[in-house]
Amino acid sequence: MKNKRILRILMVLVLILPSFLVTGASNEHVAVAEDTSENTGEYSSKDEVVYATLSPSGERQEVYVVNIFDVMQEGNISDFGTYSNLKNLTDLSEIEQKEDTVEFTAPEGKFYYQGDKNDAYLPWDISISYLLDGNKIDPEELAGKDGDAEIKIQTSANENVDSVFFDNYLLQISLHLEPEIFDNIETEDGVVANAGKNKQVTFTVMPEQAGELTMKADVVDFELQGMDIVAVPQSMSIDAPDMDDMTGEITSLTDAIKKISNGVGELNNGVSDLNSGVASLRDGSGEYEKGISDIDGASYELIDASESIDEGLATMSTSLNESSGEMDVTELRELPDGLSQLADGLHQTVNGLDNLNENYTVAYSTLDEAMVAIPDYDITEEEIEALYMSGADSDVVDQLVETYAAARTAKGTYSAVKEAFAAVEPSLDEVSGSIEEMANTMESMATEIGSSVEDMDAADSIGELQEGLATLSNNYKEFHDGLVSYTNGVGQLSSSYKDIHAGIVELSGGTGELEDGVEELDTGTDTLYESTKDMPDQMQEEVDEMIADYDKSDVDTVSFVSAENEKINSVQFVIKTESIEKEEQESNEEQEEEQKGFWDRLMDLFKA
Repeated sequence: MKNKRILRILMVLVLILPSFLVTGASNEHVAVAEDTSENTGEYSSKDEVVYATLSPSGERQEVYVVNIFDVMQEGNISDFGTYSNLKNLTDLSEIEQKEDTVEFTAPEGKFYYQGDKNDAYLPWDISISYLLDGNKIDPEELAGKDGDAEIKIQTSANENVDSVFFDNYLLQISLHLEPEIFDNIETEDGVVANAGKNKQVTFTVMPEQAGELTMKADVVDFELQGMDIVAVPQSMSIDAPDMDDMTGEITSLTDAIKKISNGVGELNNGVSDLNSGVASLRDGSGEYEKGISDIDGASYELIDASESIDEGLATMSTSLNESSGEMDVTELRELPDGLSQLADGLHQTVNGLDNLNENYTVAYSTLDEAMVAIPDYDITEEEIEALYMSGADSDVVDQLVETYAAARTAKGTYSAVKEAFAAVEPSLDEVSGSIEEMANTMESMATEIGSSVEDMDAADSIGELQEGLATLSNNYKEFHDGLVSYTNGVGQLSSSYKDIHAGIVELSGGTGELEDGVEELDTGTDTLYESTKDMPDQMQEEVDEMIADYDKSDVDTVSFVSAENEKINSVQFVIKTESIEKEEQESNEEQEEEQKGFWDRLMDLFKA
């Protein structure tokens, strides 16, 4: 019995002694802690992990923050923030909160403490709704149901929180779906992947963007694990793509547009010269038409006068042959005057033709220079198509193509009729020379006849006069026939030239319209070049701006808890929704009696 009591005492001592040792160690630790608390600690950085729990519909349920310090020198550290409850997650030392300041003593290394902030707002408003067979349903009522289910998740900025998180944080939402419950999963916004035996649907919402996310599936006995929502800063740096190839092609395009613009400018100058030349040609052609028409009109009078001379010479020759003795030479004396008048008329005709020829030469020379000045570009269909594809105004391009075709047609038409234009000047020279020769002949005849009549001895020279008049009459008939042929030719030329002149007038009108169109086209191509010449730089600027919109690598991290906190290394958000589960049936089975533990068995020894 005595041995039994001794054994019991020894066992109690064994149980009690460690508690004294622990108490002593604790007191020693407190003493050290008190000594440490006199020192000011230092930390290199602080991380904040914000944990939140939402209802299945997205309402905020619970929010707490785990603050993590990288302590370089142990001692007393102050942090800022207002919490409803504090918990040291590193050791047993106390943490005090004075208004919005949190004070604690931290050893060197990592130090963790948790602060509850159930009244805090998250940077995102999250709304989750559920539909079954197209009808909206509360999540509590959805548990255990079958049918076509649809889950809609909407995210937007919470105006009550600093926008730095919404503007710079990437939001990732994950749904874990059991294949026994979910089948035929469909989503346009998310990515479906295997996660162990389950399917996982992941949605990503970019910074500064609101989310409209949808997932559909056929469900049996609906249950849903809590959604995981993680928000982290989009701190990755985005490298700019190599734009050299693209900008090189655009540069080639703008260079081609510049060449087209320069070509159209030269074309505009050429068409302007062409129009001026054609206008001069039209004016000269009008004078030529009028002159040839006047000559044609005067030809009838010339023929009549020539016929009178021919008849007079024939009558005189016949009269001289029939007369004998003295003869009356009065009519013969009038012949030189008639021939002189006829010669004067022919000289006037020659002067008109020379004038006409001179004007025609100037007009034709101007026209030729203008036509030659039209650029002989050979623009391919591929180049024209490239111009259409460049984004240029299609109406301007249509005008360019139409003007290009018209210019080539005008140049080709001119080349075809150039021979005819070139033949006019020699013809005018030949006609003018022939008429000049006729006029000179008439003057010589008038002079000779006048001299002969004055010096003539009627008695002695009647025979010579008869022979001379007979020869003159016969030669004049040939001259008259030639004159008739000439006037007929002039008549045909005058009639034909009316059509030529009408064509020149029409050409002048066409080149006038062409000049207006090419001038407008020149302005359009200049504008097109001016608007596209900086396109490579503009494209590079646009790409740089787009990259800058998504590159958040240079954004300074701020504290979620308090703006006074410094040395913030990272802030992350870990959010989870409550699961949707069926209610479990209460079990009526009686619980087996728990077996006694060691302490109970020990106490039973004393009872004995």
